[in-house]
Amino acid sequence: MTKKMTLEEVSEHLNTLDGWQLAGDKEAIEKTFKFKTFNQAFAFMTCVAMKAEKMDHHPEWFNVYNRVDVTLCTHDANGISEKDFSLAAFMDKVGSS
Repeated sequence: MTKKMTLEEVSEHLNTLDGWQLAGDKEAIEKTFKFKTFNQAFAFMTCVAMKAEKMDHHPEWFNVYNRVDVTLCTHDANGISEKDFSLAAFMDKVGSS
């Protein structure tokens, strides 16, 4: 089972990412990615989906045209884990290129 991070650990890790924040319930992290076109947003989601499948760690996300709203939490840890920050860092890398 994956270990849930403390709020202190989460805060420290959030400082290493760009634009991610605690969700209202403090059991997830979230960010909105904006792209120029729907195709760019969809390409981002496709790339992330492949990585998420390899990690066996799948995001909650919502897409409208050029915007992708992402929420990450680790359900088997009942909160936020290292997996969430690993996938968030990957998303930042892919979303900025």
